[in-house]
Amino acid sequence: MTSCVLRAATLDDGSRVDILIRDGVVAEMGSGLTDAAATVVDADGLVALPGLVDLHTHLREPGFEQSETVLSGSRAAAAGGFTAVHAMANTAPVADTAGVVEQVRSLGDAAGYVTVRPVGAVTVGLLGRELAEIGAMAESRARVSVFSDDGKCVSDALLMRRALEYVSTFGGVVAQHAQEPRLTEGAQMNEGVVSGELGLAGWPAVAEEAIIARDVLLAHHVGARLHVCHVSTAGSVEVVRWAKARGIRVTAEVTPHHLLLTDELVRSYDARFKVNPPLRRAEDVEALRAGLADGTIDIVATDHAPHPTESKECEWGAASMGMVGLETALSVVQSTMVDTGLLSWSDVSRVLSRVPAEIGRVAGYADGIAVGALANIALVDPVASRTLGLDDLRGKGTNSPFLGTELPGRVVHTFRSGYPTVVDGALVDAETVASAARAARSTNG
Repeated sequence: MTSCVLRAATLDDGSRVDILIRDGVVAEMGSGLTDAAATVVDADGLVALPGLVDLHTHLREPGFEQSETVLSGSRAAAAGGFTAVHAMANTAPVADTAGVVEQVRSLGDAAGYVTVRPVGAVTVGLLGRELAEIGAMAESRARVSVFSDDGKCVSDALLMRRALEYVSTFGGVVAQHAQEPRLTEGAQMNEGVVSGELGLAGWPAVAEEAIIARDVLLAHHVGARLHVCHVSTAGSVEVVRWAKARGIRVTAEVTPHHLLLTDELVRSYDARFKVNPPLRRAEDVEALRAGLADGTIDIVATDHAPHPTESKECEWGAASMGMVGLETALSVVQSTMVDTGLLSWSDVSRVLSRVPAEIGRVAGYADGIAVGALANIALVDPVASRTLGLDDLRGKGTNSPFLGTELPGRVVHTFRSGYPTVVDGALVDAETVASAARAARSTNG
């Protein structure tokens, strides 16, 4: 493998160093590093972050390749500074068997842009009736450790208890989509003033909060790990805070869009703003930011959910729920959390890299950028800005709520296991990346 020197990069603690990458790992860090065989990358003015890790990505393959593929989604991820993603199970066939999760893992390996870790379904077919092959998926070549029916709630309390008990035997985690189905039948947006004025069926905050409250108690009862997907309400933050104060093993995520957008945007009837869980009130946005800042919410996860154009460019009631987010996540976090003083760049490394990797058991991220660690690195220009256009979206999905919005920050280079996937803001071609990925697997195993 080739070597390179990242010259005068700014680490997330503010220090400036040269970073020498050789054979896929960080070989040296210091000043004035040289290597006759190394390519020199000018990183002056760029923040070096450990490669971002997304615990919640919809890659759609197999079955919905018109929306996204593992390759196209991996390219979108790399463009956003990610080097690892967790692919949700709501595919066709559902990722509820060892065979399907191994297929997804293999497609990710072949693409090479990011590490793709499949998320296994909790229940067969996501139907909520019987447990899926959790043990077989955990023991498969894909080594699944996160299980979720995301898109659907495991609403049966007994089934949820059994799932938590099962994963606790091997240190896995159930990632719950907290949505009481009986309280959200026909719901179109957040229940509140705006839904009342628009005459749209409301999605009450309690539908999320009640499931979280139930599940933290179940997790405590059986001694298991619970992860709460896409927390969206102030009440949910309080429930998670209560649970953590009592030593319950719960982690939680917030999406970038829930850190910025509110239900007022639904007045436009633009289906780009239709998402599950729905955009909430300004008070909820403030609570989510505060929860992320004080550690109640552990991580940021994108819930990247691409859809075909025809599924979004239609009337509100018929439109699919979901937004793409891989390419914009870091910019939105910078806008809402860093530029506002709520988080430092070191905190960003924690909530977008180290802790999601820890929850998902992805090796190589615990020490961040350090000598001997795998060279998973994103170089970011924090003073750049861009007005998001279609050309900035590198996956198949164009259903971004931020199109036409000016966003801060720009991912300039991304390195995965030492080889570049993004150079000067442009994706490296697929054949070159796939070849580099094969070489990296040969070297690092």
